[in-house]
Amino acid sequence: MSSEKAAAGIDRDAPVAIHSQISERIRNRVATGEWPAHYRLKSEPELAAELGVSRGTLRRALTTLIEEGLLRQVRGRGTFVTSTTFEPAIAQRLSTLSEDFAHQGVVFDTEVRSAEAIEPPRPVAALLDVPAGGQVLRLSRLRSTDGDPVTLLTNYVRLDLTPGILETDFSRESLFGTLEGKFGMKIGTARRTFSAEAATDEIAAGAAPERR
Repeated sequence: MSSEKAAAGIDRDAPVAIHSQISERIRNRVATGEWPAHYRLKSEPELAAELGVSRGTLRRALTTLIEEGLLRQVRGRGTFVTSTTFEPAIAQRLSTLSEDFAHQGVVFDTEVRSAEAIEPPRPVAALLDVPAGGQVLRLSRLRSTDGDPVTLLTNYVRLDLTPGILETDFSRESLFGTLEGKFGMKIGTARRTFSAEAATDEIAAGAAPERR
């Protein structure tokens, strides 16, 4: 067995069918975050070659996961990991939170909590297609109105596509505006997802407004 096939977790001598092994392997990749929500899988020929199996065997494994709701296929685009978070129609309108506030006449302050170059987490690297060894900007900002925190935003941007972005003052500049105006990127589509989770002690302490 080649090292590539071994890494893929395929055991041809096991009593478990190969297509079932592939399905389980993909479940694990999704569960660990290696393949995050909305991640687009490689094409069937590429994925079959990577796993060392026939396209028929791969398609049987994918069909199982599609029926389970873990994957979805979009004609002409490919196979994607499904999302388990809330995606209302309003979330898909392409605008930033600062634009939403401005349209509503809401005055807000932006505090940059951190802006640093890091090696991206695997889910982020997969979604942004970061090349091996590449780094991203991790930008954390706290938005407040009338001194009360409203939201904590964390964004990741590929540094190889945005040289010098670390020098930007994001307490004054918007991220979308910087990408479009300074780096000539046209943001045509985007997807927002919403989920609720308990704040960590660090986030809760950092977002708490100062009381006098």
